[in-house]
Amino acid sequence: MDFIQRKIQSFAKSPGARIVLAAFFVILCWAYSPIGIHIGLEAYQPGHLALIRFLIASTFMAGVAGVMGISLPRLKDLPLLAVLGFFAVSLHHIALNFGQREVSAGAASVLAQSTPLFSTLLAHFVLKERVNHWQWVCVLGGLLGAAVVVTGDRDFGELDAHGLLILLAALSWSVYFAMQKRHSHRYNGLTMVCYTIWSGTTLLLVYAPGLWSEVQKAPASVNLAVLILGIFPSALAYLAWAYVLAHSNVSCASISLYLIPPTAMLMASVALAERPSIMVVIGMIIVLTSVLALNLKPSKSRESAAHRGLS
Repeated sequence: MDFIQRKIQSFAKSPGARIVLAAFFVILCWAYSPIGIHIGLEAYQPGHLALIRFLIASTFMAGVAGVMGISLPRLKDLPLLAVLGFFAVSLHHIALNFGQREVSAGAASVLAQSTPLFSTLLAHFVLKERVNHWQWVCVLGGLLGAAVVVTGDRDFGELDAHGLLILLAALSWSVYFAMQKRHSHRYNGLTMVCYTIWSGTTLLLVYAPGLWSEVQKAPASVNLAVLILGIFPSALAYLAWAYVLAHSNVSCASISLYLIPPTAMLMASVALAERPSIMVVIGMIIVLTSVLALNLKPSKSRESAAHRGLS
């Protein structure tokens, strides 16, 4: 027994072990996100769920910022921070919540992994960066996989607009990442995340009417799920992921994120008794293989997988 305890203590003190544990924590948090959304939608409207989730996250991050300290934003940067908050928080999570009304948690977790595909398209069409033939093959393969997931989540061959909303959320995150990457020199990581969350939450205040009534009517189990959603995937996971990126190779760390969809499917099978269709599983394999191949090739799109967003 003493030998085992010494081994555990030795493992816990190892820098590599801390990185692995932090990455595992991130995977669990972000895999929980679609499950938490699914549970939250049982009692909350999509707009109200997004607002209450990020009111919790904003409050938590205010405490973190108070302890760790962040710089005040420059007045000229306020419009930029508002736009970042719109794409990373407001549009992203409104699209996710409305989409998950009819999309299973497992399928949603797969579609959310399509962010690097859209990042590559934005790099080509908006930023005028060169995209090689290999990248085009990966993007087209990934989009094909996403189409399989969208059409096969419920009944194969049926195109559901709710699945397209999840892809809109992935596109929104891609826009945020492209903008954040170009302006990341202005503030450190914690400061940028805090102001992005706070500005996005401010924009979500349009959904404030009727929120308190839903909070009071929601079952305690739903409110607990929403509380977890606001603290873990929306706040703590970002601090843990920042630690992973700061202490490990970005490309290697990003590969661990591809464990999120199968983890989410496993968690959904336990928490929601949800069984993914065979087409969703096939689509997941196509999407993850395409995105992994895209990020294993030397290209600027590699970084997009490592900065997966506010899931």
